[in-house]
Amino acid sequence: MAINIEQPNISQRPHKSPANKLFRMLGAACCCLIVLVMAGIVIELFIKSQLSMNTFGWGFLTSSTWDPVNGKFGALSSISGTIVTTIIALIIAVPMSLVVSIFLVELAPEKLSGIFGTAIELLAAIPSIIYGMWGLFVFVPIMGKYINPLLSKWFGNTFLFSGPSSSGLGILTAGCILALMVLPFITSVMRDILMMVPPVMKESAYGLGATTWEVTKDVSIPYGLRGMVGAVFLGLGRAIGETMAVTFVLANDHTLSSSLFAGGNTIASTLAVEFTEASDGLYLSSLVQLGLVLFLITAIFQIIAQVWLKYAGKNGGRS
Repeated sequence: MAINIEQPNISQRPHKSPANKLFRMLGAACCCLIVLVMAGIVIELFIKSQLSMNTFGWGFLTSSTWDPVNGKFGALSSISGTIVTTIIALIIAVPMSLVVSIFLVELAPEKLSGIFGTAIELLAAIPSIIYGMWGLFVFVPIMGKYINPLLSKWFGNTFLFSGPSSSGLGILTAGCILALMVLPFITSVMRDILMMVPPVMKESAYGLGATTWEVTKDVSIPYGLRGMVGAVFLGLGRAIGETMAVTFVLANDHTLSSSLFAGGNTIASTLAVEFTEASDGLYLSSLVQLGLVLFLITAIFQIIAQVWLKYAGKNGGRS
């Protein structure tokens, strides 16, 4: 007996209804607005940076001199501080986020997991200036009295841990504060990704005799690898542009140093501290060019993230 299933008439669907047209127009307008805003930001930064570009050229990116009195400006120390503090933050935050997310999803009881998950989300909601104040008044003394001298003793004053360490202010402290800030973002996303792993895949592995660690390592993490990398880039974007939290603990020193104990600055902290002091002219143009450099660095990392996600997708990565 043949069963005749009537196919729906696609032409009868209200694709051309007034409401659908209005929605499509609004969606297209919003997309165009985003592109226009981004283009406007880049153009404005580029125009306002012309005086600095014409004066210093490419030397602006390779010079660490920052002397407003004599009109000499270089972005190297700010670029270095931005990249180094971000790397320190990710080195600390990514492994911790992975471990915490695995614990919450695979090991912790349901009630305990909910309590810790809520606490992590509350950490993400704390304003960055609170992290900066806590870092200055609580964490900096701990770094100066205990952690920095201990690191100096262990590593024997190597180039990364050389110089005075008692002040507590510096690149290492800023990186630790940034790690604490980005950890909730990365952890929350990784936890959600691990919870999205199909139960049938995990149950199949358990049925074959796999342990919890083996299921996590061989099933859950490979399944959500793309999403986890996306979580890391989300934390990277938060860390690389952070302003107030690092401004409190960096000492705003433009001297380029290899020591993590030394003071420093980032592009965002330099803009926050000095923008109000700059009058029209070369000083202001140099600060605007710093903002353009930060914009380009962020764009480069986003491009790398998108390329990675496409590459992982073609090679079987799933999220």
